[in-house]
Amino acid sequence: MEIILREDVQHLGKAGEVVKVKDGYARNYLLPKGLAYPATEGNKKKVTFEADRLAKQRATEKAAAETEGGRLAGVQITFAVKVGEEDKLYGSITASDIQRKLEELGIHVDKRKIDLPDPIRELGEFRVGVKIHAEVRPEVQVTVVKE
Repeated sequence: MEIILREDVQHLGKAGEVVKVKDGYARNYLLPKGLAYPATEGNKKKVTFEADRLAKQRATEKAAAETEGGRLAGVQITFAVKVGEEDKLYGSITASDIQRKLEELGIHVDKRKIDLPDPIRELGEFRVGVKIHAEVRPEVQVTVVKE
């Protein structure tokens, strides 16, 4: 059965593509979940119109993300923390701490978009990525110094 994907489906294709799948997969999963349309002539025209609209929307989202990324690229954040013997931190610097510092600078970023796999637990300078858009990932300079 030929169908037109409404959304990106992993291991199958991107939104707007016409793909051939087994009848049961289309009837029992893709169509009821709203992930695809049947590939009729009317739906093909509808999808080409929708694809143009989505392309414009994604372009504006990327442009907005690039301007925000430009603001974030030059940001330097400094944390003055208490340290114990051998310069070990009491506690750690987490994504929430970085988000709060960015809020103080007037930059609003969701803490889940801060790419910090493990909390920072030592003194030094670190580059922390921020996931604004799939193609735009600026880095923020984070410096941890003794109090």
